Amino acid sequence: MHAVPEFAYALTKGLKTPKGKVDTFTEIQLRDRENKKCIPDGALVIKGRGSTWRCLVEVKTGSAALQVDQVSRYLDWARDNELDAVLTISNEITSSPEISPVSVDKRKLRKVSLFHLPWWRILTEAIVQHRHRGVEDPDQAWLLGELIAYLDNDKSGAGGFSGMGEFWVPIRTAASDGTLRKNDEGVSEVVERWIHFVDYLALGLGQDLGRDVTPVRPRKFTPAALLEAKIKEFVADGCLATALKVPDAVGNLEVLADLRTKKVTTSVEMAAPREGRPLTRINWLLRQLKNVSVDLRVDVRFASTKETSSLLLREARETPEGLLSSTDKKREPRAFVVSMTRPMGKKNGKDAGSFVRETRNQGIDFYRDVVQELREWQAPAPKLPREPSGGQATSHESSTSDDSLAPASPDWVSSSTE
Repeated sequence: MHAVPEFAYALTKGLKTPKGKVDTFTEIQLRDRENKKCIPDGALVIKGRGSTWRCLVEVKTGSAALQVDQVSRYLDWARDNELDAVLTISNEITSSPEISPVSVDKRKLRKVSLFHLPWWRILTEAIVQHRHRGVEDPDQAWLLGELIAYLDNDKSGAGGFSGMGEFWVPIRTAASDGTLRKNDEGVSEVVERWIHFVDYLALGLGQDLGRDVTPVRPRKFTPAALLEAKIKEFVADGCLATALKVPDAVGNLEVLADLRTKKVTTSVEMAAPREGRPLTRINWLLRQLKNVSVDLRVDVRFASTKETSSLLLREARETPEGLLSSTDKKREPRAFVVSMTRPMGKKNGKDAGSFVRETRNQGIDFYRDVVQELREWQAPAPKLPREPSGGQATSHESSTSDDSLAPASPDWVSSSTE
């Protein structure tokens, strides 16, 4: 952070700091209100134009977890020395720097702010800065590359998400057998691990894309309220579900892990064109999927009804008429859902065959092969009537045909096969 200013700014942009020069310190010596010596792991000092922001840093690596009493002690040290904040770093993943893995007495946060950065987020910011945003100075770029290589090594202790926890197998079995209950031991831990896994998945996809990928969650939910809501959903249907928002993608990347059927489904929903005959609109989607080799399912949702139609992609290519409404062939499609289902990884941990590894790979594969290739429908520009040589306009040439549904990309331009 001290040597690469762009990286320091990327890491601290969510910490409510002034933008300025960053100084870093390790094992500084302070005194508490009883004049006892205290030695925190480190400190950050950022000097802006009109203010200086000072923060203590507490670090954990490997499986070591943050402890409430230790974080509270850091908050007391910061208050006693009139510092602005405490930053914790560990492998515990949260969706925002303002969300801490530990719950401390709120009174300790009256004068001191508490922030948290998972190692996985630090690695993500380093990769995005190095690979996508760039570092102007060659020596600084080399140094950031060395940091990435170090953090990415398992021996560094900064390993991201480790697995679904010790209760994963019995909870998965109970969900499959239909005996899962809210008060079963391990339910809360498994669901909390799922929430962390979603953050891990979003950050990992962000590493590859160089963009901020975020989980779709109610803004007003506290971490406790989110956990309670997810537990209720999980116990009701045996499924763990989420959606990830990728900037400029046609729709959210949705992930559904069904522990009853032991399958994971990734999907994306997109709006259907608002013009053209129903079959023309369906063919518009199928043209975008013409080069996709994976076995997908296509669902169509229709306007003013709960009725849907569904076919595997290979079937839809042969008989697109099968995706029309069975009760009214002229009923307008409202939305398309494209999905892929694979067997769930059963092992714990994050090695090959594990739930974490296989679900992450499926999400990335689906985004690469399907989501990033889809484009939203865009209405054609309104057309002026042509003027004949005599100078009088003819209005009948301003009408729009169904073929105008073809998107602007040359790869999609083709006539309807109705």
